[in-house]
Amino acid sequence: MQILVKPVTLYPLMMKKFLFFFFLLFAQSSFAQVFLSGTVADSLTHSPISGVTAMVSPGNKADVTDESGHFSFKNLPVSTGTITFSAVGYGKVSLPLAEYRKGQIVYLAQRSTALADVVISAGGTNPYKAISETDIKLRGVANSQEVLHIIPGLFIGQHQGGGKAEQIFLRGFDNDHGTDISLSVDGMPINMVSHAHGQGYADSHFIIPETIESTTYEKGMYNAEKGDLAVTGFADFHTADAIGTNTVKLEAGQYNTYRLLGMVNLLGDKARANSQSWYAASEYRYSDSYFDNLQHFKRFNFFTKYHGRLDDHNWLTVSASTLYSKWKASGQIPESAVNEGAVGFYGALDPNEGGVTSRTNINAQLLTTLSDHDLIKNQLYYSRYKFDLHTNFTFYLVDTVNGDEIRQKEARNLYGYNGSYQHESYLGKMKLTSEAGLNARLDVTSNSELSHTVNNYTVINPIKLGDITETGAGAYLSETLQLSLKLTLNAGLRFDQFYYRYNNKLASDTTLNGVGVYKASNNTISPKLRLTYQATDAAQFYLFTGKGFHSNDTRVVVAEKGLQTLPAAYGADLGTVLKPAKNLLFNAALWYSYLQKEYVYAGDGGTVDFSGRTRRVGFDLSGRYQPTGAIYLDADVNYAHGRAIDDPKGANYIPLAPVWSSTGGITYNLKNGFNGSLRYRWLGDRPANEDYSLKAEGYFVNDLVLNYTRPKYEVGLTINNLFGVKWKETQFETVTRLKGQAAVDGIAFTAGTKFLAVAHVSYFFK
Repeated sequence: MQILVKPVTLYPLMMKKFLFFFFLLFAQSSFAQVFLSGTVADSLTHSPISGVTAMVSPGNKADVTDESGHFSFKNLPVSTGTITFSAVGYGKVSLPLAEYRKGQIVYLAQRSTALADVVISAGGTNPYKAISETDIKLRGVANSQEVLHIIPGLFIGQHQGGGKAEQIFLRGFDNDHGTDISLSVDGMPINMVSHAHGQGYADSHFIIPETIESTTYEKGMYNAEKGDLAVTGFADFHTADAIGTNTVKLEAGQYNTYRLLGMVNLLGDKARANSQSWYAASEYRYSDSYFDNLQHFKRFNFFTKYHGRLDDHNWLTVSASTLYSKWKASGQIPESAVNEGAVGFYGALDPNEGGVTSRTNINAQLLTTLSDHDLIKNQLYYSRYKFDLHTNFTFYLVDTVNGDEIRQKEARNLYGYNGSYQHESYLGKMKLTSEAGLNARLDVTSNSELSHTVNNYTVINPIKLGDITETGAGAYLSETLQLSLKLTLNAGLRFDQFYYRYNNKLASDTTLNGVGVYKASNNTISPKLRLTYQATDAAQFYLFTGKGFHSNDTRVVVAEKGLQTLPAAYGADLGTVLKPAKNLLFNAALWYSYLQKEYVYAGDGGTVDFSGRTRRVGFDLSGRYQPTGAIYLDADVNYAHGRAIDDPKGANYIPLAPVWSSTGGITYNLKNGFNGSLRYRWLGDRPANEDYSLKAEGYFVNDLVLNYTRPKYEVGLTINNLFGVKWKETQFETVTRLKGQAAVDGIAFTAGTKFLAVAHVSYFFK
């Protein structure tokens, strides 16, 4: 039995009139008739393919398949013309309309990816779809950091040797480790809220790069499905439902760097013919890294996934994964200490820095198609997570005897649910896609700790200790109306409710009134509006606007009793997608964002800091060019101008906010088996503090990949920092004190990778 809950009951009374309009459209459309529909599936796995463009000509009327592979049209001249199905990475299929049978399954065969296969079609509301599809298939994901590099304009910085989540920069935001960007894999959130180290902490290292098949991302706060943290944008990584071949891969390189990967099918060809697949993947990585202080970095990952058709209307996907990582880290060192010769550029001042982390996930999804092709998605997920980090940013600034080492620790259970109902119908000749959804997650931590320590585990002064229970629930409604062959309107509304509970176990915690349980709650409503105009077959323009937000740490909310602890972000994008030639693609956007003032929990000090209002404007430009089938060129250029609104001019810079940045490269794939890429990433100078008296230096770094691939094996070489430049991966304004010396206010940094060469050999087998 299926129970449909009307989301209108979840919204405040003040929004009823607004919602009534949506549901009136929803109800009226249910009487419309669809004249042509069907499903598109992979010819090898028989799994449905989403994102396929079905185009009827003449007239170029188009639709894009949903997650069940379904498409539909109304009022088509079935006696003449053709219907063509195209998708990146698949061969085109064209059928005469007169021969097409309503409801039939169309199978597409996989083939080499070509930019010429990209179709700019009306009806879509994600302007990044075309670029994301071609990038990941033509460029691939070479390592765990490339998981995030695939997003144009996104930069990352690592200051804990690879064991800790990266610092993320996008659209003029220092997102820290995920505060203003929402990341997920197969619908399961990567971000951790009320984390021991920082809000939204997103450690994606449990993803094995070779398992990623596609990535869906959007910039800005305009998608009603996305709630908490989706301010600068979101990215959903999708692992493959099935793998074509078994793989064993061995990597070895400088600084005692090793990696062993295995991927195997657990079911045979008979199961695949019955639309069933199950595979497992595992990797082990070790590296001493390029720092003077050996890091002894270790990471183990395991992942397995089952995907299969239960019956004509239900697809089940179940996956499980586990991660364990342990490392020592060089951490951040002051520029002043390097200049004075107290420590080398790649040296360490506290060899005890490092950590241990683990995460185990279970993820189950059920996709159900009804007889009228309505789509129901249900997902349940669970994560068991542990984190234990030891750092020292200020050395002997506070404790001149023992040093300022801190320990951040937590153990967490994360439970979650995502559900949605999608209905396609027509209002006259206008296609209407209605989607209603529910999201819920429960984060429960035990003994979330911040302590001043020595030798990692000896506590000198406990700063924070308590149990966190945070519940977040959201409901959204999204209506997409194709007003004409050229014009598409999407209107969305989202409501999010949060409940916070903190069991404080420290009487010395001065931000609270003693030991005990503290509770709070807050909520927000987020409207979204997206308009796309299909000017020609090669040009699309869009205007997006909306409201987003990021939640704050439970320890802030209960201390401030909800005041400014759910700050709103407002934004707008004006952009275009252009394809002036079959092998040339551009995406460009002018954007604006405004963020309300708020109170922020500082995980490294256990304090609550005030953050004022900010305003940012900028532009993004991406270009893709494939002059021949073997060559693929890409480039992204990004600019952001950000200022704090409430501070005086000259003292209103946003620390570490990127200004100019660019990435790009050339990828080649020759018929004789040789393939690879040469890439660059450039991040310009940017302010390190509010008055720009300190500068975070930019860098320009190149990476090279060389491969020789045959059906049974591959050998290759990857070189990071090809030209051996000396660069600073992360930089902060920090007041530090070396032992026996005076305090210094200046830049502290973590050195970027030296020239690093890693060779690999892979063996493919059935």
